[in-house]
Amino acid sequence: MRPEALALFQPDGMKAGELELRSFASADDHVLEGALVAGDGRWFPILEGVPSFLTGILQRDLSEFARRHDLPLKATTAGLAAAEQAKTNETFSDKWRRFKNYGFDDAHKEFLFDWYRKKFGFQTVEELKAFYKSRRRILECGPGSGFNTRFMAENTEGEVFALDISDAAFTTFGNTKGLPNCSVVQADLMAAPFADESFDFIIADGVLHHTPDTRAAVEALYRKLAPGGQFFFYVYRKMGAARQFCDAHIREHFTKLSPEDCYAACEGLTDLGRALSKLAATITLEKPIPVLGIPAGTHDVQRLIYYNFVKCFWNEAFDYETNNMVNFDWYHPHNAWQHTGEEVESWLKGLGVKTFTFNDANPNGISVLLTKPAG
Repeated sequence: MRPEALALFQPDGMKAGELELRSFASADDHVLEGALVAGDGRWFPILEGVPSFLTGILQRDLSEFARRHDLPLKATTAGLAAAEQAKTNETFSDKWRRFKNYGFDDAHKEFLFDWYRKKFGFQTVEELKAFYKSRRRILECGPGSGFNTRFMAENTEGEVFALDISDAAFTTFGNTKGLPNCSVVQADLMAAPFADESFDFIIADGVLHHTPDTRAAVEALYRKLAPGGQFFFYVYRKMGAARQFCDAHIREHFTKLSPEDCYAACEGLTDLGRALSKLAATITLEKPIPVLGIPAGTHDVQRLIYYNFVKCFWNEAFDYETNNMVNFDWYHPHNAWQHTGEEVESWLKGLGVKTFTFNDANPNGISVLLTKPAG
């Protein structure tokens, strides 16, 4: 954490400037271990360069940290939603400890940023870079490895803040700590430690459906968006009946597994995706199958099964372990909601949003770019 980031932090129930920075260890302009302390005795640790604003069951055991630095012990409580979120955090903490270099390989970049520009509705990656350039302050929720955090920070004249509830925050810090306009925090996006209307662009790509309540997560981040600012999010689309059945059946078994066992269990699905992809076969359906959500037309066989029956992801841009991780990412998290376009549009109308676009980058998800009214 760079000391200058302190001015932006404002956890719920606190006023701007209320936190005092105490540094216990530092290097290369970063506080690596420290605490952010409020006048009423509340405090938040800085661990491995990342300020952590988690509370209750979501926070790690801080008893030894508190003892070493003469800080009061924190109480740990857990409601049902927090307990489920803690299980989801286990999935993503494990994932991003394993895949710290995801998105940094050249083949990854070509695939991922081409996908990003499609989700934004742009024709080229250069348009995506231009979109970020003039931003004053960006918030990214759920950065994973930090590959997109880095891309935005390298292509904007403003500040970029990355927020993650899991240990992905530490992976992102490791991959972005050399960038002078980039900061990372560990926090629940439902209680992002910033004042309302702090950001002119917010991005949450594939994140909000992993919270206890997707709509509430959209509303929580919308409050942090400045009038006239833009908000991009991508959420899982409600799939056809056959895919829903298979997903529910697999998740019933896989969410109970340890991350290690779930990776192993996903290998059969990954092998299926690879084998189907190698076929390079297509079929043409003269008529749609509306009851299963399958349109008419020519379909790649692997994509047909992937989109409509079971997630068996395979992409030649990734190695085997990364392909397997994508399938793990779908089937292991405890919170993983799916939504319809009509449902998402109703959320936006409820917020008073009049300017928004839905970009169909793929059949699995809903990509939304909205603008908050300036008035």
